[in-house]
Amino acid sequence: MEGRKEFDEKDWQQILDRDSSAQFFYGVATTGVFCRPSCLSRRPLKENVRIFASAAEAQQAGFRACKQCKPEGVLLTNESIVDSMRALLEKNRDRNISLEELGRHVGLSVFSAQKKFKAAMGLSPLEYQHALRARELRSSLKKGKTVTDSIYDAGYNASSQVYQGTNLGMTPARFAAGGRGEVIQHCEEKTKYGWLIVGSTTRGLCWLALAGTKSEAVASLKTEFPAAALKSDESLGTFIRAAIATVEGGKESDLPLDLRGTAFQLRVWNALRRIQRGKTLSYGALAKKMGIPNSTRAVARACATNRVALLVPCHRIVGTDGSLTGYRWGVERKRLLLEAEGA
Repeated sequence: MEGRKEFDEKDWQQILDRDSSAQFFYGVATTGVFCRPSCLSRRPLKENVRIFASAAEAQQAGFRACKQCKPEGVLLTNESIVDSMRALLEKNRDRNISLEELGRHVGLSVFSAQKKFKAAMGLSPLEYQHALRARELRSSLKKGKTVTDSIYDAGYNASSQVYQGTNLGMTPARFAAGGRGEVIQHCEEKTKYGWLIVGSTTRGLCWLALAGTKSEAVASLKTEFPAAALKSDESLGTFIRAAIATVEGGKESDLPLDLRGTAFQLRVWNALRRIQRGKTLSYGALAKKMGIPNSTRAVARACATNRVALLVPCHRIVGTDGSLTGYRWGVERKRLLLEAEGA
């Protein structure tokens, strides 16, 4: 059986470390099997190892593919490894996937699987499953399913689990009813950025949006909370002026916020709030600043779901070349906001 019998110590170390980034395959002469360096099977003796540049090369040399790490295809990139783990978690919302099972699924050790997933997503695999269930619960409730059906359809094994980390901001029954029983005070004012509307619960500001007209502004709040009791309160105009002051005057806002989202969304929104006035970042730069450089797309999705404009300044996100990218409330408004901040 051919293949490189003599190879760099770096190659051998990658096999010892089960390094998933290694770009080669290795065969074991005594077993006739070839594997990925990240394979969890017992490490071979160094003198029995042969190195191959591709799976095809190993097969041509007479080695058969390992049944554990399944090395026949192209080596997985870090991104595809995470995508594969995500797919497994998303397919099995009804049960907690152990790190051992997750590692076996992508041919990594428990430690490597956990590390790669958290680096990319900003959440542990378990936290990600919790977020998936919470998202499915919110979706089912909004579609009009009963609370009980929604709870079990989302993958919860007991109703008591629903109250642990779903971030609904209200009870499931209330959320199911589009906020029925929830009282939201609101106020609208016309500004040079368009019409601004604020909505506030007893816990704090839950909605701050921009619109072209007053009716559009109110409609945005009704869409989010279609059955809530909405009450106009002109005194909340101070909230609007405080929000504008954070943009135009650089004043830090101490307004209480009632942010509702998954654990990951909340983490991204908090990171947005830490971007200094007059500064901008790309999605990639924000992800790097958060310590999750491989999760640019996930960060972008979280930014797009921001419910509190200005105070959670997603307008400070620009393209990698500095160009204005899409903005939930319109690119022209984004330009005006950045100009006001001197960015």
